[in-house]
Amino acid sequence: MPVICPITDLETRLPEITRVVHETDEPVFLTNNGYGDIVMMSMDNWEEMNFENEIYQKLIEAQAEAQSNPIRLSHNEVFDPLRQKINNYINIKK
Repeated sequence: MPVICPITDLETRLPEITRVVHETDEPVFLTNNGYGDIVMMSMDNWEEMNFENEIYQKLIEAQAEAQSNPIRLSHNEVFDPLRQKINNYINIKK
């Protein structure tokens, strides 16, 4: 269940609101004149959400690239050259 409170509560209940944010790992929705205004969340949750959004964006870009490019490579076609480069590098370092 989301926590919703008026933005004016920040003045008097900030420590309690931040405690709720950290203990529940859920955002607190703050209203202004009865309408949604801002969301308060922990930095960890914000960073995780941002990271997930970046992943989704990359997936969308990859899907668009796949739809516009008819070339398909097998697993071995992709990884065999990489394995060979790694092996060559390891052999050079010996």
